[in-house]
Parts: sequence; C-alpha cells; structure tokens
Amino acid sequence: MRPEDKTSGRPSNPIEHVIEQGLFASRWLLAPIYIGLALSMLLLLFKFGQECWHMALNMVSMSVDDTILGILSLIDLSLMGNLMLMIMFGGYQNFVSKLELDGHKDTPDWITHVGFSDLKLKLMASIVAISAIELLKNFMSIDQVSTRTLSWGIGIHMAFVVSAVLLASMDVLMTRVREQKSE
Repeated sequence: MRPEDKTSGRPSNPIEHVIEQGLFASRWLLAPIYIGLALSMLLLLFKFGQECWHMALNMVSMSVDDTILGILSLIDLSLMGNLMLMIMFGGYQNFVSKLELDGHKDTPDWITHVGFSDLKLKLMASIVAISAIELLKNFMSIDQVSTRTLSWGIGIHMAFVVSAVLLASMDVLMTRVREQKSE
C-alpha cells in the first residue's frame, strides 16, 4: 500500500474492528516521545551556548587547533539538532499524523514528502557526518588519543559508512522493483 492510498471498509467481525482501531490509535503513544525530543533540543541549545561561551572567554589564549576543535564541536551540536528535527518531523509525519501547518512560509520543502525511506537515508547521512566530525576531532588531538581509541573510532565510522551505503543500495533496489511492478 502506498502512503497516498486510503484504507477503506470495515471488518465484519466487531472484535477485529476494536483491535484494529486500538492498534491504529496506539500510534499516538509516540507523540510524547516527539515532544520530549523537542524539549531536549533546549538541552542541546544550552550545550551549544556553553561551548560558545567557553570559546569566547578563552579566544585569545586558544591555539588554532583548540579553535578548530571548538568549532567542530559546534558543528557537531548543529548536526545533532538537525538530526533531531528530522526524526521529530519525519517520525511524527510517518507514524503519528500528518502535519497541518496551514502553508506556513517557513515550512521546509522536504517536510511534506519525507517518507520512511528518505528518513532512514537522512538519518544515516547525519550519523556518518557526526561520526566523521568525532573522528576528525580525534585526529586533531592525535597526541592525546590512544591508538585503541583511534582504531575503534575508524572502525565504528566505517561501519556507519558501510551501513549507509547498504541502506541506499537497498533503497535503489526497492525503487526499481516497485517501478517494475507498476509497469
């Protein structure tokens, strides 16, 4: 069934109808989780401000490498916020209810057509980017990072990269299969 298709009819068995209605209504149990994610963005904002404040206070005495590490931390926090937004909007839109934004002028273009497959790919791309930044931070302070930590970081990052490539490949394959079926 495609997202634009509507379900129709009603089961003849009343018990089946009650079960199906209950299962369908249970999707709203996810709404508080998305609200919690929205509130947790305040924590992320606080940490972003804290990092900015720390950098501002120590700007004159900071080395170039420390400045770059600080900026990478800010980028990391920004990517995490973007990731949270994608999960909140995409998850709510795909699993709870359609977003009714009355054509708000600031509505992102992707918000109305992000499917579960798109959400997975965006999620993996963000995770790979965050992992790359963490790895870059380790390389920037290589004299303070153990070989074991660096090796694990590279291994984990490569696992994320391979997972992202496999997910994208499966998505392309499934799209081709769907196209062939519709012909």
